[in-house]
Amino acid sequence: MSYSSVLKTKGKISSTENLPIRYDLLVPVTATPVVLPVILFVHGFKGFKDWGAFPDACDELARAGFAVVAFNLSLNGVGESMTDFDEPELFRRQTLSQDLKDVGSVINAIKKKEISNQKVTLNSDKIGIIGHSRGGHTAVAATAEYTEIQCLVTWSAVADYNARWSKEMIDDWNKKGFTEIINSRTGQVLPVDKLVYDDALENADRLIAVKRVHEIYIPSMFIAGKKDEAVSYRDSEKLYRNCPAEEKEVRLIENAGHTFETSHPFEEEDFPPEFSQVLDLTEGWFLEHLR
Repeated sequence: MSYSSVLKTKGKISSTENLPIRYDLLVPVTATPVVLPVILFVHGFKGFKDWGAFPDACDELARAGFAVVAFNLSLNGVGESMTDFDEPELFRRQTLSQDLKDVGSVINAIKKKEISNQKVTLNSDKIGIIGHSRGGHTAVAATAEYTEIQCLVTWSAVADYNARWSKEMIDDWNKKGFTEIINSRTGQVLPVDKLVYDDALENADRLIAVKRVHEIYIPSMFIAGKKDEAVSYRDSEKLYRNCPAEEKEVRLIENAGHTFETSHPFEEEDFPPEFSQVLDLTEGWFLEHLR
């Protein structure tokens, strides 16, 4: 069943460090009380829940009959502005471990009804998850970590984050204790502390997607663009090959880059065909496996 309108409510819960995890809850407007499966949306590195076409995609998924919780990871560096990296002191220590804990905090908040809507009931036993890029990497680890997650979709996911650290970054960490990355969209220079690197190495068995995907037996779809300039589509193929689930698919989108031909800000009336294809695949997967 599809719905004609969506209600969005905003809020925040506390992370395990007592930092805010800011979220949007989107639910379809219904005439009678309903129980809805839940989809979590996890953004990527240098990302945030309000990036580009992501809010519109979450709206579409809510219209399809899901409760969608999109949230900013607590250390992503985006504060109350919701779109600017105005908390670089947090970004510089954004570890994969804390990202994983944040997903768990959101799940717990749904179960405790700290994230809720008076008009509908969120079914905490039927949770799906979408992750983009590094968020896809985290979504894989979270799916293995939290039994409440029953369905997985990744967009442009990284397979092994430890394979992405460059020699220059590692040299910086060993010599200075931090490295610097540039936000290509804004030109902002953002430090990243060595503890981020150390965390990923020391806790690889728990954090690295290609290691944890071996534990995933639930329905899993891995979507990537064939022309992804940031994360090779071969990462999604690797995750697919190593996933033991009986119901799994890898879908490669022709002529699509890392964000499937969308950008920030997204002000178009219609999605690009590549992103529409991603959203159709995602919606179809959840309708089949999470209802």
